[in-house]
Amino acid sequence: MPTTRAQRATAAVAAGAAATVLAPAFVGPAAQTKLSAVTSAPAPVATSAPASGVGAGASILGAGAAALAATAAVRPNKRCAKKDKVVRLATATEVDVDTECINAIRFLAVDAVNKANSGHPGAPMGQAPIGYLLFAEEMQYNPEDPKWVNRDRFVLSSGHGCMLQYSLLHLAGYDSVSIDDIKQFRQWGSKTPGHPENFETDGIEVKLDCNEQVFSSSFRNLGTTGPLGMGISNAVGLAAAEAHLAAVYNKPGMELIDHYTYTIAGDGCMQEGISHEACAYAGHLGLGKLIAFYDDNGITIDGHTDLSFTEDVGKRFEGYGWQVLEVPEGNTDVDAIRKAIKEAKACTDKPTLIKVKTTIGFGSPNKADSHDAHGTPLGADEAEATRKQLGWNYGEFEVPDQVYDTFRKHAKAGSEKQAAWNKMWKEYQEKEPELAAQFQRAVMDRKLPDNWTDALPKVTPEDKGKATRLHSQDCLNAIANVLPEFMGGSADLAPSNMTLMKCTGDFLKDSYSERNMRFGIREFGMGAVSNALSLDKTGIIPYCATFTIFTDYMRGAIRIAALSQAGTIFVTTHDSIAVGEDGPTHQPIETIPSLRLIPDLTVMRPADGNETAGAYKYAVERSKNESRPTMMAFSRQAVDNLPNSSIENTLKGAYEVIECEKPELILIGTGSEVGLCVDAAKKLDKKVRVVSMPSCEVYREQPDSYKSKLLPADVPKMSVEAACTAGWGEFADAFVGIDVFGASAPGGTCLDKFGFNVDNVVSCAERCLSGETGVLSNGSQGKH
Repeated sequence: MPTTRAQRATAAVAAGAAATVLAPAFVGPAAQTKLSAVTSAPAPVATSAPASGVGAGASILGAGAAALAATAAVRPNKRCAKKDKVVRLATATEVDVDTECINAIRFLAVDAVNKANSGHPGAPMGQAPIGYLLFAEEMQYNPEDPKWVNRDRFVLSSGHGCMLQYSLLHLAGYDSVSIDDIKQFRQWGSKTPGHPENFETDGIEVKLDCNEQVFSSSFRNLGTTGPLGMGISNAVGLAAAEAHLAAVYNKPGMELIDHYTYTIAGDGCMQEGISHEACAYAGHLGLGKLIAFYDDNGITIDGHTDLSFTEDVGKRFEGYGWQVLEVPEGNTDVDAIRKAIKEAKACTDKPTLIKVKTTIGFGSPNKADSHDAHGTPLGADEAEATRKQLGWNYGEFEVPDQVYDTFRKHAKAGSEKQAAWNKMWKEYQEKEPELAAQFQRAVMDRKLPDNWTDALPKVTPEDKGKATRLHSQDCLNAIANVLPEFMGGSADLAPSNMTLMKCTGDFLKDSYSERNMRFGIREFGMGAVSNALSLDKTGIIPYCATFTIFTDYMRGAIRIAALSQAGTIFVTTHDSIAVGEDGPTHQPIETIPSLRLIPDLTVMRPADGNETAGAYKYAVERSKNESRPTMMAFSRQAVDNLPNSSIENTLKGAYEVIECEKPELILIGTGSEVGLCVDAAKKLDKKVRVVSMPSCEVYREQPDSYKSKLLPADVPKMSVEAACTAGWGEFADAFVGIDVFGASAPGGTCLDKFGFNVDNVVSCAERCLSGETGVLSNGSQGKH
């Protein structure tokens, strides 16, 4: 019976393929003879490689590299020592395939950053050996089909070093990154922006992270990227997706899902708190097919990391439940990295962190091991000196044929693996027709089943009102029954968010097939993991939940969901000062208006059961069909069901709850305040139209004819929302809101004291009718 890739890796280690103690740099006699060329030497000649594409002495990158490594290994006092400017020269001429390929990666990065006069050359120069091994030996991928469902995933968490990934994609044969694209690095309209963007460039799995603070004026900035650490956190989500789909669909001898997730993270990633959240979660889950490389180069923008970062990262990850391996000489000892990867694959019940000691800007005589190589180009003179130092006898953007041959050979092997997978898929369809049909629809076609919305609950005004978080629970469970690809959970708030699915169990180490994810108190990590479940492009519809106020903890992940086109459904509850006794720390007066400012994020604040069902219909279809995020805010307190509310009307973004042909006044409410508007309208001795606006974003997309009819310009309009009044000037003339922090008291008392009662709304409406505009009630009357 065929074995899985993890089983094969385990067997290899058992047979002695990987040592438990990693070899030091330059193992074997070839260390003295496999040397990089000096500038006076003839052009390098590629050595013949075995079928694997690597030579027996592949760990040897040259005497010049050895000297560089030796110098980097003995660092002076980092705070006050002068920069090492010793010129270290090589003495021989033979160059092996590893050296040629690794240096090709380095110099594509150096040349691209120099040409753009902007970027980060140092990280790609140090990480090149890791990238080479992954893309030329280890990873399973097919450039002709970048979205092949069983491809290995790669995330460059230190995304500022993106020229590493662009170089790798180009060398591997991805059409999305030509040599001309590399020459257009960071230029307007290029496929190689300053930080990789999954929606721009095939081969990029997720929107990557940055830590730079100054951008060139020529930088094509499609939106500021997320914080460092989000990439490795996304990798956790990709690995979780693999574990879930494998558990659901794999059958003996037919492993439809059997791939690894690799990520390279840097010192900045390790310092950001999000990496703690997500990596602790990964260790808890035991995600054995997650392999993270820690590029331990000891440099950030400020300088050497010992200025602020001296913790033992390895022990930290061991505490998370990871396997931790070390490669002490990552600049040159390629065999040690190979052995570490084999050992990582052999460990099937834990994720693995491979701590690789590298030198930022490796090969640069004057800028290596300094922050000078971090965020600025080497410059023409230093690039030439680096060429001499590493024996690179090629011009700018010149790549030897043997380098392309090595990468393309491995890419071709990936194509052959996909062909074998296609054959297995055909057999699977014959033997497992029911699961195959589900896999085809949900995972490969990424389509929703016909008539799935029939499962959504519907209410009438006569039905007893309840909190919209309870309506959300009804919808969520209805969806879970008909969409097996729907999965998610909350940040330790499931009983309050009402987000547990009753038809499935908990997604844990021994139960990956289940769908309730227990994220723990890790909002930021939860958001990044959930985004990756969508960006895995296997049809998963992810949701994650917390209190509305705690979206501040994961705002970076929400923003990146919108920017990277991740179809995450952010479910939030306790959406206003009606939270009550917990007080202003938990009362999100500014949160919802601020979230509405994020481009491409749809915010939904339903007013009753039908609007909640409509919000879920919108969010699920937006996630599955468009891979776009939705943020939903639900009430803690009960609300009445409204006349005219329906799924269809919700999908207009705004509609008439109380119809009026020729209104003298229009009251616009959202969420729990719509019912308040209805009650106030009954007390006004005027013709009043009441409009519910569950989503400003959806309303904006409606035809102008509809919008001008619903909210005519010549009729005074007043908004009522238990939130800051900012933003309502787009739709209304006058505003009732709360522009002050709330207070600790029962929820009903808070609403009344801050002006969300019928008498105050009526009074403000009369002032609006008399011509007053702007903020008519801002909650300040409730301060005590």
